[in-house]
Amino acid sequence: MGSFFSSSSRSSYEALGGTQVVLNVYDLTPLNNYMYWFGLGIYHSGIEIHGLEYGFGAHDFPATGVFEVEPKNCPGFVYRRSITLGSISLSPSETHTFMEQLASDYHGDTYHLISKNCNHFTNDVSSKLIGKPIPGWVNRLARLGAMCNCLLPESLQVPAVKQIHDYHAFSEDGSESFSIITADEADQDRCLLSSSSGAEVTFVKEGHK
Repeated sequence: MGSFFSSSSRSSYEALGGTQVVLNVYDLTPLNNYMYWFGLGIYHSGIEIHGLEYGFGAHDFPATGVFEVEPKNCPGFVYRRSITLGSISLSPSETHTFMEQLASDYHGDTYHLISKNCNHFTNDVSSKLIGKPIPGWVNRLARLGAMCNCLLPESLQVPAVKQIHDYHAFSEDGSESFSIITADEADQDRCLLSSSSGAEVTFVKEGHK
């Protein structure tokens, strides 16, 4: 997939410094402490640009699952490491416009851990903005899982969060946010978006293409 920018304009801006694009990687399971050294693991990732981290998560509604959160503080996951992917010349407002346009392609009810997960989203962002994919090990288990679904723990073999209540509301600038997300006790370990850590999560408003 080609970059969102031409190689010449990207190279000239990088020479001036540009804005760093950083991949923040999180653990979904303590087993990653062992699998990481074999190039495997079950990870969540988000893209950090201009002091905001953008990610993709599951919910049961036909609306975007793309959200903003404080960098390295995505609720429900344990931060592992950051990887600098490259630099871009987008301003904060241009970056947000780009994310709004992409948001319509990533609805929360289309999330699937194997075929359309958070790492597919960050890979798409990286490919469009920088012209290169995220490191292969971040989403390797999903690619293996596509061939053999039994490689994934049963608790993680779910396409979306079950029985979410209180998906709301709109902030003053028109972006959609939620402050309360609850689920049945049996599904607590399956929630891919959670506000239990107290971190503020704001859904990106879908833009027109």
